[in-house]
Amino acid sequence: MRDDYTPSPDLLKDRVILVTGAGSGIGQAAAKTFAAHGATVVLLGRTLSKLEETYDAIEKEGHPQPAIIPINLESAPQQDYFSLGETLHREFGKLDGLLHNAAQLALLSRIDDYDLESWNKVIQVNLTAPFMLTQACLPLLRLSGDASILFTSDRMGRKGKAYWGAYGVSKFGIEGLMQTLADETEESQIRVNSICPVPTRTSLRAWAYPGEDPATLPLPEEIMSTYLYLMGPDSKGVTGQAFDAAPTE
Repeated sequence: MRDDYTPSPDLLKDRVILVTGAGSGIGQAAAKTFAAHGATVVLLGRTLSKLEETYDAIEKEGHPQPAIIPINLESAPQQDYFSLGETLHREFGKLDGLLHNAAQLALLSRIDDYDLESWNKVIQVNLTAPFMLTQACLPLLRLSGDASILFTSDRMGRKGKAYWGAYGVSKFGIEGLMQTLADETEESQIRVNSICPVPTRTSLRAWAYPGEDPATLPLPEEIMSTYLYLMGPDSKGVTGQAFDAAPTE
């Protein structure tokens, strides 16, 4: 992507894009940004009240009416994902974009001390749920003439770091899932990439770094340029790549 990339106002017009973790942080910012550029956004998350806040903000701005799908990625069985896919097909007939943004960071711990329950929960939310959701949505994405799947990665998923345990391992898995799926869909109209946000002012970041001044970090809205590029038609043909998202100069 060029450093001076400027998305057109109607970049995502007539596109249907599903965003996980859309109730707060980067997911909420992405959903609002996609809607502002013309997309009908499907808001997926665990907490209905937070999803409704995002919904109301989009509706207030007069953007295309979004949809809400509450789902707990930690506990939902596989059948719920396929039911979700059937609902999307019935309501929209296709899917043009899928942003996997939701993530869980249970704790920071040595591998020696990591308990299995916490490990399994983090792997479930951060890796297994994206796999199941992608699998359920692939038939819908194939009905689009130009579809994008975007997995959210992390610096800890590109170079291992002590104490990040299941979170870091799950993000390594996300990179592997992205590369595998990109290779499998290389000859199709679906492109698959990963995106690593810079440290951003979110609740997950605040939890991991309680001594950090959040005012020193960019807001999620400030890093959306790369998200727009990868979700829109300007990145057509770009697949299997790992991107970073930082504020635009």
